[in-house]
Amino acid sequence: MKRWAKVALPIVAAAVVGGFVARAVVIRKAEQAAAAAPLRPAGLELAATDVAAAEVVELGQVLEVSGGLKAFNSAVIRAKVAAEVRSLDVREGDRVRAGQVLGQLDPLELDLRVRQAEQTAASTRSQYEIARRTLENNRALVAQGFISPTGLETSVSNEAGARATLEAANAAVDLARKARADARLVAPIAGIVSQRLVQPGERVAIDARLVEIVDLSRLELEAALAPEDVARLELGQVAQLQVDGIGAPVAARVARISPTAQPGTRSVLAYLSVEPNPALRQGLFARGRIELARRRVLAVPEAALRSDQAAPYVLQVVEGVARRTPVRVGSAGRVGNEAWVEIVDGLAAGATVLTASAGVVRDGTRVRLAAPAADASAAGTRNAGNGTASPRASATSAAPLPPSSPTPAAR
Repeated sequence: MKRWAKVALPIVAAAVVGGFVARAVVIRKAEQAAAAAPLRPAGLELAATDVAAAEVVELGQVLEVSGGLKAFNSAVIRAKVAAEVRSLDVREGDRVRAGQVLGQLDPLELDLRVRQAEQTAASTRSQYEIARRTLENNRALVAQGFISPTGLETSVSNEAGARATLEAANAAVDLARKARADARLVAPIAGIVSQRLVQPGERVAIDARLVEIVDLSRLELEAALAPEDVARLELGQVAQLQVDGIGAPVAARVARISPTAQPGTRSVLAYLSVEPNPALRQGLFARGRIELARRRVLAVPEAALRSDQAAPYVLQVVEGVARRTPVRVGSAGRVGNEAWVEIVDGLAAGATVLTASAGVVRDGTRVRLAAPAADASAAGTRNAGNGTASPRASATSAAPLPPSSPTPAAR
């Protein structure tokens, strides 16, 4: 037993010493690797699009509008007489000129009525001639004393009645001839046929719709506005519209404002005169913005304003830390194609704020930019040279974030 103990003790001691040596070697290598690794600053890494700056910009106040396009000049040809449609020579899409004959209603019944009225007028004219000659004869007899003045008065009354009956018969002839002329379907305006509502052979009643014509050379947008928005609207204000099916924006101008509100909705109709465009059609839906005014104000992109709390606020970057900063906002508008909001109180010009693309960030979170701010500034300069610089790009490049200090753990 003593002999075994003498052999085992040196072996155990050697193993313990070897373990300590191996552990020291591992720790030393780890320290060397940590010393050789570059320092990595801690915090939330942001892209250039995740930050913006509060700037004094020319903010355009706009009013959103939408509605359908309508032709300023349009006409519906209706049947003025009850008859059968004999011919209709136009279809949808055909161009017509003012005064062009488009079709014909069957005039047979109308011709017969004209003939009837003319015969009635001829008979009445004969009765009138008899009454007139009788009056002339009685006047001569009164002068000679053969009849009394009372008999002459009767002749005068008969002649007046016959004359009135003749005039009524002549008016009936004129009405019959007009009805026959109305059997021709004539275009009242120049334009394009938008609807053909009947076919030859159909019998139509008086005032039945036959053909609709629209003039696309002058179109309007009919927009329904709230009463409080109408108070800011003025004639001549410029608008930019986006019409379904047309890529490029269409210019428009406020032409008329209705003096009355619509029953039920209490909305007020405004009419915007649209610039001519061969691609526009009546009935297309359009939406756009009317520019009301422009002011130079301190503003931030609308994407930087956060409203998940009771009062609006922004996340302002102060010495590399995102700080919740309450703000008082004013009017909203657009700078170029981007929506911005006026900041009345709470921020100074040049303050750096986080935009919505940064996501949900807690107050006090350390943040840093992933790319040097000089790159964003150079990109903004290149865009400005191309005429495409946006306020958002200039805001990002104008307010680079300070680098965050490394934490003790990183050191």
